[in-house]
Amino acid sequence: MAIRTSAAAPATALSLGLLLAPVAMHPKAGVALSSLASAVVAGFVSPAIAEPAALTSEQSAALKTYDNALKNFVSILRQRRAQVDSHQSLPDLPGQAIYLARVEMMSAYKDLTDALPSRIGRPNRFGIPPAYFDADNEPLLDEYRKLFDLMEAPPASAQSSKTPFKDVVELATVIARARGLDAADAAVAGRISLGLFFAETSGKQNAGNARSNTYKGSLQTGPSEDRNGRKKWAAIKQSIAALDPALSRRDDMEEARVGNLDHRFNHWTAVRDALMNEHAAIFPQVPAIANALPNPIDQMKLFELIQIIPSPTRSALKSGDLVNYRISEPRIMGYLRNNSVFAFGRADRARTSASFREILDAMWLFSPKFEQALAKFAEIKAGKPG
Repeated sequence: MAIRTSAAAPATALSLGLLLAPVAMHPKAGVALSSLASAVVAGFVSPAIAEPAALTSEQSAALKTYDNALKNFVSILRQRRAQVDSHQSLPDLPGQAIYLARVEMMSAYKDLTDALPSRIGRPNRFGIPPAYFDADNEPLLDEYRKLFDLMEAPPASAQSSKTPFKDVVELATVIARARGLDAADAAVAGRISLGLFFAETSGKQNAGNARSNTYKGSLQTGPSEDRNGRKKWAAIKQSIAALDPALSRRDDMEEARVGNLDHRFNHWTAVRDALMNEHAAIFPQVPAIANALPNPIDQMKLFELIQIIPSPTRSALKSGDLVNYRISEPRIMGYLRNNSVFAFGRADRARTSASFREILDAMWLFSPKFEQALAKFAEIKAGKPG
């Protein structure tokens, strides 16, 4: 889940929203972690990182740093799991320490594989480039995901939808039509917006946020963003009613249903207001964006950047040379790093500038989520329940 904050983590960061709805823990959920943790803490080193016969001082230092980062990640996972299982009070922002430890582990592994390319192992099922993650540690990311699922569960008062994915597509499509797009381009806006839902919450409704007290709900908006979106929706509601009377009636029902509840915890109003806050203003540019970025995943990445770095992204769109538009402001680079871009390894963290083409390429951690969105969009278009 993207975390838009100026307090970029010192020297490290990752997000994604990415690993996220309350799930009942399987009785064996902690077994893989416990056994792996015991092995790591006892000094076990998996074959993928076994120390070769001779290392340079730089290589030895990289291996030691990675071993320590891995142990720290295991330690914080075990600590948080114990707190959750024993129903202890969790610290404020309980996901932040786990997140930072995971970033540090991946960063240290990238530095290790830079120093020792032979240590790049087999592909992993998370789609992370093997140079950044040892596939032997997949159980750790499984546990990471399960903990975030628990810590980011929706509040009891949250109002879900039976068709959450279809809602996103239909709202985005009708908003795009109201903004002047034809049916084909409005469908592209719908597809892109479904990608945002997966990027922000892994496609889970009404999600909390274990790393932020500000951003919450299906598209992870703050209170002011939600209010702004509501005002903008009210301004075009008459146009929406003319374009799609049935959708307008659904909107009236959801407004009545949500009452005085935080609109971010009604899936429909959360998505509607979030799209109206920022993305609706960009929808008229969808044809030009699709022309500049023919890859649907690149299109989704660009709209995710509207979430993370809105002002520079709008400037890039206005520049006439989107992919080559370059940013170099340290604050903006910090936002990117705090949201999984240029966050792993010394070489990436040392970057002082980047073009939008380089930024899009560096958003590889988002790609599996966008692939899920594309698959779900195809199902919706085929008439399957959404």
